[in-house]
Amino acid sequence: MSDKQFIEQQGQRLYEALRAAKTLAPLTDSHPEMTVEDAYHISLHMLRLREASGERVIGKKIGVTSKPVQDMLGVFQPDFGFLTDSMEFEDGAAVSLKASGLIQPRAEGEIAFMLKKDLQGPGVTKEDVLAATEWVAPCFEIVDSRINDWKIKIQDTVADNASCGVFVIGKQHTDPASLDLAAASMQMAKNGQPAGSGLGSAVQGHPAEAVAWLANTLGAFGIPFKAGEVILSGSLAPLVPAAAGDRFDMVIEGMGTCSIQFTE
Repeated sequence: MSDKQFIEQQGQRLYEALRAAKTLAPLTDSHPEMTVEDAYHISLHMLRLREASGERVIGKKIGVTSKPVQDMLGVFQPDFGFLTDSMEFEDGAAVSLKASGLIQPRAEGEIAFMLKKDLQGPGVTKEDVLAATEWVAPCFEIVDSRINDWKIKIQDTVADNASCGVFVIGKQHTDPASLDLAAASMQMAKNGQPAGSGLGSAVQGHPAEAVAWLANTLGAFGIPFKAGEVILSGSLAPLVPAAAGDRFDMVIEGMGTCSIQFTE
């Protein structure tokens, strides 16, 4: 498709849904011919509107990387999107659902990568990612969808900035060279009760492989990774619904802890 008017119209609709904290019918219902590339351009238009409102890009994210998440959402390839400064909260923060505009949030436990060097695909490898990473840390990404009832196809979630909501990164920062990230074990709790567990290998065999995939995918669109950006590498366990009053905690072996809670 790649029709400029269509792309800008859909990007505007998603931006307005984000600001109004409302959902839309899946874009693929009315436009089944829409491609992933169309969706990416829609997400870029939505991002430009966010930047025009004062937000600043501070990183990128990959999602739908693990089989449990793919099975849960019925989406069988990774999605990708952008992180802005308005999405980030401090570790342990109490996040207001209303103030943050979250609609139907779900919690993901994952590993965040902080880059010390630029990376530009194609041709980026897992080893390149690890060499370019200053530190890794536990992260809660709170995904959210502007699409009714999470009825998404890959085009819907890519257009909707990879269903990103907000995120928090743990305070402990660890040199990835000191860890076997594929073997890193995460335990997650919701309101003090076990809510999921997983290994780093759940994410495309190794979380740095997922980051390399994202670098190469965005590189095909001319988008680099930049030193100082944070990259979220994808959930290690199935997504867990979040509501006002909920608190989530996680620990990743060798990497420390992270937590987030929600208010009305």
